[in-house]
Amino acid sequence: MLGLFEPAVSAFTTGFATGLSLILAIGAQNAFVLRQGLMGRHIFAVALFCAGSDALLIAVGVGGISLFIAELANMYSTLLFGVASLWLAFYGVLRLRDAIRGNAKISYHKGFETRLLPTLAITAMLTFGNPHVYLDTVVLIGTVSLQFEATNKFYFGLGAAISSFVFFFSLAYGAKFLAPYVERPYLWRILDAGIAVIMFVLAFSMLNASGLI
Repeated sequence: MLGLFEPAVSAFTTGFATGLSLILAIGAQNAFVLRQGLMGRHIFAVALFCAGSDALLIAVGVGGISLFIAELANMYSTLLFGVASLWLAFYGVLRLRDAIRGNAKISYHKGFETRLLPTLAITAMLTFGNPHVYLDTVVLIGTVSLQFEATNKFYFGLGAAISSFVFFFSLAYGAKFLAPYVERPYLWRILDAGIAVIMFVLAFSMLNASGLI
């Protein structure tokens, strides 16, 4: 009986790991969410906006754009999965580089508006103004979802979307607990090394799906 759920669980887990690995990269959006958490201002609204935006883009990638990608995959499956594998591997190399150098850090700045609407406007700018968000959610996650069929693709997208909610709400509400540690480089080395490992595993999976190995 449990075997019937294994494909769904595998798809959900892969989606969750993929989404979490991509979103963990240190950037302006994450720094802003962390800062709001540290300040205790509009925590729920900011976290919900970021997670909801990711979920929307993931749904577009998995349920919409991925259908277009699927048609291309039928004709250019080796090329498409090969390119996705290279991108994942490259992303892993970047995280491994940061882990070795130990130069990753989060910085947050004072001076932003404290009212809700200006805060959400800044959040929207940091979210949709970053071209990598479309590459990661729509294109990359949409492409990785092609490994799954029917309902398993849904579970993959669900896992990726839930990872965003888990991450942003954990970051926002856990910010005060993280405050003493955010400037310790060795923690970011461990984080980046973990992301690199997951990216390399996913890259191998995509390379295997391409038929090149």
